[in-house]
Amino acid sequence: MMCRTWWQTGTAWILLCVVGGSWASSAFSADITAREVVDSIERAKQAILSAQNPEGSWALPGDQHVIGDSSLALLALLNAGVPLNDPKVDKGLTWLRNQPSPTLTYEISLMIQVFAAAKDGKRDLPRVTELANTLVNSQVRGGPNVGSWTYNQGMGGIALGDRSNAQFAVLGLREAQEMGVAIPLEVWKKARHHWISTQNGDGSWSYNTPKNQGGGTGSMTVAGIATLVITEAMVRMGEKELKADGTPNCCGDPEIDKPLEDACAWLGRNFAVRVNPNDGRWLLYYLYGLERAGRFSGKRFFVNSRGQKHDWYRAGAAHLIATQQQFLGTWKDGESAVRSTSFALLFLSKGLAPVLINKLQHGPQDGRRRDLASLDWNRHPSDIRNLTQHISNLPKWPKLLVWQTVELAHADLADLMQAPILYISGSEAPQFTPQDLELFKEYVLQGGFILIDNNCRSAAFDDAVRDLVRQMYPPSETQLKKLTADHPVYRSEYNLVDPESGTPSVELWGVDVGCRTSIIYSPHDLSCLWDKITSFKVPNRPQSLVSMIDKATRVGVNIVAYVTGREILKKLEQQEQALIESEPDRVERDILEIKKIRYTGDWDAAPQALKNLLTALNRTTGATVTTNPRNLQILDPKLFQTSMVYMHGRNDFNLNRNELEMLRKYIDQGGVLFADACCGTPGFDRSFRTLVKQLFPDQPLKRIPIDHEMFSAKLGHDLKTVKRREPDATPGNTAVQVAVRQVEPFLEGIEINGRYVIVYSKYDISCALERQASVACTGYIHEDAVRIGVNIVLYFLNQ
Repeated sequence: MMCRTWWQTGTAWILLCVVGGSWASSAFSADITAREVVDSIERAKQAILSAQNPEGSWALPGDQHVIGDSSLALLALLNAGVPLNDPKVDKGLTWLRNQPSPTLTYEISLMIQVFAAAKDGKRDLPRVTELANTLVNSQVRGGPNVGSWTYNQGMGGIALGDRSNAQFAVLGLREAQEMGVAIPLEVWKKARHHWISTQNGDGSWSYNTPKNQGGGTGSMTVAGIATLVITEAMVRMGEKELKADGTPNCCGDPEIDKPLEDACAWLGRNFAVRVNPNDGRWLLYYLYGLERAGRFSGKRFFVNSRGQKHDWYRAGAAHLIATQQQFLGTWKDGESAVRSTSFALLFLSKGLAPVLINKLQHGPQDGRRRDLASLDWNRHPSDIRNLTQHISNLPKWPKLLVWQTVELAHADLADLMQAPILYISGSEAPQFTPQDLELFKEYVLQGGFILIDNNCRSAAFDDAVRDLVRQMYPPSETQLKKLTADHPVYRSEYNLVDPESGTPSVELWGVDVGCRTSIIYSPHDLSCLWDKITSFKVPNRPQSLVSMIDKATRVGVNIVAYVTGREILKKLEQQEQALIESEPDRVERDILEIKKIRYTGDWDAAPQALKNLLTALNRTTGATVTTNPRNLQILDPKLFQTSMVYMHGRNDFNLNRNELEMLRKYIDQGGVLFADACCGTPGFDRSFRTLVKQLFPDQPLKRIPIDHEMFSAKLGHDLKTVKRREPDATPGNTAVQVAVRQVEPFLEGIEINGRYVIVYSKYDISCALERQASVACTGYIHEDAVRIGVNIVLYFLNQ
């Protein structure tokens, strides 16, 4: 752990931290909102920015560790989204680059991390290489803490070393290797051996005492969790990766990482966010490590022996918000305000990162304990971590994305809705219950996407997946089909279609549900290769394997791009959206009801769109509209009891003569119609324009003027400009180029006696309301689809 003066050099003194005291679990309410967290982050950012010295540093007078403090402040600001071209960040980086290279482990590591976070091309690579070599050379080479680090290079050799310096060294070396600096494999092996050999029997770590000779603390145990994850990934890169026949070495028996599991179990038993467990000091330093432990291990919860789950981010964020000095925006924890606030800001901002993928823990339960009896679900432990990190480093994507595991045995819809993608893998036939299948089906209905990967090309797993789809969806509804070369997943980020043969370079199968393909299945083992993704060159890795990894990585990126359109909610926003979508239907007497028209065709392409729109209407305006919308056929006499009807679709359709007469009569008697083309599909657009011409032969659809009250804030939302996704028309042998443009909303309508009776959008609204708009979906982003839809409904209600 960090001691009294955590930059203190070992040549002056070494403080052995005293273990003692008790702590309470975080059983308090963690009912916080994304808005509260964002506001707290903004106050913290401004506090740090305002504390900068004129020359660009952050330090109090007499501070001997100005490089460390300044690096920490810059690291917090960059991770909180302050751009590189911000004048104060730019000044801080310029100042830091002009400083002599530090000699203290903490400062060396933080300087490396800042340059890595700046992502300024190759500008800082020579400096980072020099700093990383200093860390390599200062690793403790003998004594009880061999493989550890101490305060500075001059204390190497057989120095005592400590695990606080050691975790910082590993963090710095990891970032250096990600930037392309070659770190000897032996360094990672020694570091991992040190942490495993000094772990206490209960799963914890102390500051620097040998195994079982000092009680573990929270700050050192979260450091151990992150370090084990990092070193395990680095050490595995040196293992034999190809079999004799040249195929990837993928299908050995999965092994549990017992030291990691023991450490996570200790943290679950001793979880706290208001105090550093078993120490009582260095709370913000502990929370800074807790965020990293949760993110690197992919755990949303740390669980105690009674099964009580601790949501580390919600609990920690709630405590930080409650203890932030509101007017100053800072925290105090026995450190300087800048240092404490930087630790808190790193927790809040990095922990808020969007969850991209939930990796499903599934399989038979071990009757003797809470764990699963098989690790088949996790045959490739780093697959989703590596893919997620790779995507974070791509242009046009959020700069920090995370993943997490979710236990099927204890999961509900809100848990699955934490991420837009649910990932299922294995080689054994999964045994899902009817309740599991209903959960999967509801997740898809609410806008989720399921990605399934067959490990080891298992026939049993393949048969089980096909049976799973048949159980979820009768063949009359939808089927698992091989995706053809014209499917947008093959061009969503990279072009995966062979230009000569016109066939996809990879075999994928899919299930179309609603607005898109909502389940994609790979019969080949993609995750084996994702497990080997690195941003750096692995020494002696065969070029054939590099090519296979690159190909599989592009497939993974394309699938994620197709599903998300690169629009991913931050963590608490996902949780709030899950709560909204799981709200019970609102059914009240004597309130307005809007019905969906059921016609011959794909009338229910976005089954949750209207419900989500009406839920948003009630939440934002206080209107009393039922959120359990019914559908009805046009010839149903109850049509005339409904003041407004809604329709959408993706494909061509036709109404018969009787349906046309009924709809015309409905509109003549005061009814109104709102419609949109799902994903802007030309088939529905063509048919709807034909329908309007049949209803009003002498009055074509016309664009609604932008100054109309429908777009006015007086009615609901100010819609002068909105964001619309527009995939560019590209040749079949190139990747889809997607632009999200700030534009005026485009709605068309039929106006009778100064009143619109039909409002139509040729651009998608419905799929966006479900968050099912893929990268190839032409239409409004979710937030603006909601605002447009709300204004349209309010306009009709006010007529």
